[in-house]
Amino acid sequence: MSAKFATINPATGETVKEFPTADDATIAALIEDSDAAFQKWRTTPLEDRTAPLSKAADLMDDRRDELAALLTLEMGKLPVEARAEVELCASILRYYAEEAPRLLADEKLSPNSGGQAVLKHEPIGPLLGVMPWNFPYYQVTRLAAPNLAAGNTIILKHASNTPQSALAFEQIMSDALLPKDCYRNVFADNDQIQTMIADERIRGASLTGSEAAGSAVAGGAGTNLKKSILELGGSDPFIVLDAQDLEATVSAAVAGRMANSGQSCIASKRFIINEDIYDDFVALLTEKMSQFVAGDPNDPATTMAPLSSEQAAVDLIEQVEDAIDHGAHVHTGGKRVDRAGAFVQPTVLTGVTPQMRAYSEELFGPVAVVYSVHDEDESIALANDSSFGLGGTVVSADVEKAQRVADRVDTGMVWINQATWTEPDLPFGGTKRSGVGRELGAEGIQEFVNKKLIRTP
Repeated sequence: MSAKFATINPATGETVKEFPTADDATIAALIEDSDAAFQKWRTTPLEDRTAPLSKAADLMDDRRDELAALLTLEMGKLPVEARAEVELCASILRYYAEEAPRLLADEKLSPNSGGQAVLKHEPIGPLLGVMPWNFPYYQVTRLAAPNLAAGNTIILKHASNTPQSALAFEQIMSDALLPKDCYRNVFADNDQIQTMIADERIRGASLTGSEAAGSAVAGGAGTNLKKSILELGGSDPFIVLDAQDLEATVSAAVAGRMANSGQSCIASKRFIINEDIYDDFVALLTEKMSQFVAGDPNDPATTMAPLSSEQAAVDLIEQVEDAIDHGAHVHTGGKRVDRAGAFVQPTVLTGVTPQMRAYSEELFGPVAVVYSVHDEDESIALANDSSFGLGGTVVSADVEKAQRVADRVDTGMVWINQATWTEPDLPFGGTKRSGVGRELGAEGIQEFVNKKLIRTP
C-alpha cells in the first residue's frame, strides 16, 4: 500500500522519511497477537505489570534528548517544550507504577441487607488507541500507562505525521521489558480502524483528536456495543475578573495561548476581560504577542515554532481572514510569517461576533480572541456560549470569587489563577463536544476495567 505515514519537517516542508500503511493481513495478525498477550497479561501479578512502567519512565529520562528531537523534527515543537513533554510522560508512568495497587484495590462494600460485598477492578481486553500529533508521547502515555497497569493490552494507531515518534514510544515499551504484543504500534488507515473496532476481541477505543474523528470512532464503538473515551477539541475561556498584577496576568495569558505554538486542546483561546481593565489588557497582550520570533525550532533565538503542517497553517489563516472580512479588528499578526515553513504570525483579534467562524470554532494555533464584559454574569454567559467544554481559567485576587465563578463555568476542568494544564494525579477531560470520559488520576485507570461485584449474603 502507498505510504500515508510520513515525517515532514514543518519548519522546512521537507519530507524526511515515509512509512507504508499496514495491509489487512497484518492488522488481523496484530489483533490476534494482542488478544493472546492479554490472556497472559491479565493474570500477571500487579507488581509484575507495573515494573515495566517504572523501567519505561527511567528510559524516557535517559533518552530525553533524542526523544525530544523527534518531536521537534516531526511536528515542530520547541526543544524546551519537547523535553518537558518527555519528562511529563516519565512522571505519568511513575505515578501509575506506584499508585496502581491502591487505585485497583478491591473495594469492600457494606450492603444494607447484611453479608459481604466486594467490588473488583478487572481488565477487559485489548484496547485501540487513536492519537494525535500535537503531544505525540503524552497523549499515548495517558492511555498506555493506566491500562497496562490494569491488565489490558494496547494497539496504538498514531497520527500520520508523527510515525517516528510512534515507533520510538513502542521501542521504549519493548526495552522496558513489557511482554511482547502487550503494546503494539500500527500504521492503519481509517477503514482499518473501523475494522479493528468491530472485531469482538477489541474491547474498547480511546481517541484524542477532532470532533469528526471522535464521532467516527464513537459511532463504530457504539454500533459494536463497546465503550469509547474521547478527548476532543476545546475553546477554553480565560476569564479575568480583576488583576492586581496586570503584567503577571497577561504573561499567564500569553503562556496559556502560545504553548506548543497554540496547538493544544487546553490552550487558552477566548480571553474574557472585565471592562475596567480591558483596554490595558489588550494593549499589553498585543505587545507581548508581537514579540515572538518565528524560526527554526533548533535555533536558540526562536521563540515560536511552526505549526505542525502546511495545511494547519492554511486552515488557521482562513479562520482569521473570515473574522477580518466580517469586521474583526486585528491588533497584531493576522498573516503568514514571511519565510518558508508552516508559520502563522501571533495574532490578537477583538470585535469577534457570532457571525464569524472564530467565535464558535477552535483556533488551533497562535491566535487570541479578546472580549470585554461588564460583570461576572456576563463573563460566565460568554464562557459557556460554546459547544466546547474542556478546560478554562478564572483569574482574580479574590480566590473565593474566582471559585464561585469556576463553579458556574460549564467545562470539565477549571484552573484558578493559572492557565489550564495537566498533572498525572488529576483527572483530565471535558464535557459537551469536548468529549466523554476521563484520563489520568484515579478516574483514568478505571475507565476500561470491569467493576465486578462479588456478593456473599
